[in-house]
Amino acid sequence: MYNIRNEVLSENNKITSHPRQPSDDLSPSPNARPLTPKGFYWDAFKTFFKIGAFTLGGGYAMLSIIQNEVVEKKRWIPKEQFIDLVAVAQSCPGVFAANISIFVGYKMRKTSGALCTCLGAVLPSFLIILCIALFFHQFMDIPWIAAMFRGIRPAVVALIAAPTFQLAKDARINLTNCWIPVVTTLLIWLLGVNPVYIIIAAGLGGFLYGKFIKPTE
Repeated sequence: MYNIRNEVLSENNKITSHPRQPSDDLSPSPNARPLTPKGFYWDAFKTFFKIGAFTLGGGYAMLSIIQNEVVEKKRWIPKEQFIDLVAVAQSCPGVFAANISIFVGYKMRKTSGALCTCLGAVLPSFLIILCIALFFHQFMDIPWIAAMFRGIRPAVVALIAAPTFQLAKDARINLTNCWIPVVTTLLIWLLGVNPVYIIIAAGLGGFLYGKFIKPTE
């Protein structure tokens, strides 16, 4: 997953009808559903509040639901640009769910949009954790609640795995470049390499590949 931006950059000319300009990175998407500013702010807050409230596990478990809402249903951002935002959100410090919500909101309505989407994404978790903290010692020793959380953990693994395969498909992973995610996984899992370094190396590799090896792709 961590090399998504590299693959998108190298395949960029195949999946877009015109060259991407630097100003496109954080500008409103031309394919976005037209909304008035007021309508977007309320809709964006509700959308990310719902995602934050009903996605167990948070973080990467929210990725598939965010993609479904933002790309498929709302059509605020094209799929290729969403993949780019995921790669940037992964490479930035902080919580992934907050990062991706901020980038989506900024993409649509700049700073005010970022504040709206971020607030919607983190507010449910804040309220839930606050309630749990107030009553933590009263219910965590109850056997059926502990058993319920043990059952939730495998489902969270599936929620994280599903968007991984979907993003691999959207990033044009094939027989010629499938070694990149494999090597990336081994570097992180076995050697403990910081994902930020891998993102930087992947981006540099994609730039060099597109500029000197196959500039027409």
